[in-house]
Amino acid sequence: MPNIKSAKKALRQSQKRRKNNLGKKRLIKNALKDYNKLVVGGDTDSAKQQLASIYKILDKAAKRGLIKKNKAGRLKSRLTLRLNKQLLKSNPES
Repeated sequence: MPNIKSAKKALRQSQKRRKNNLGKKRLIKNALKDYNKLVVGGDTDSAKQQLASIYKILDKAAKRGLIKKNKAGRLKSRLTLRLNKQLLKSNPES
C-alpha cells in the first residue's frame, strides 16, 4: 500500500479507471454476443441495425485507447463478413 499522498491518489485513480474500463469491455463483449445470436438465429434485419451500433461502440473504444485501432477494424470486418455469409446462405439466388 502506498504511503505518500500522491501515490494514494494515483491508486484511487487507477482503481476507478480499471473499473470503468472493465465495464466498457463488458459492454463490447455483450454487444458482440447479442449480435452473434441474431446472425446465427437468422434475424438479419435486426443484425444489420445492431451492427451499426457495434461499429460505434468499437470506434469509440479504439479512439479512447480501450482497444487498439487494428483490433476494432478486424472485429468490424469479421462481423460484417459473418453477416454477409448469413445473407448469402438465406438468399442464394441473388
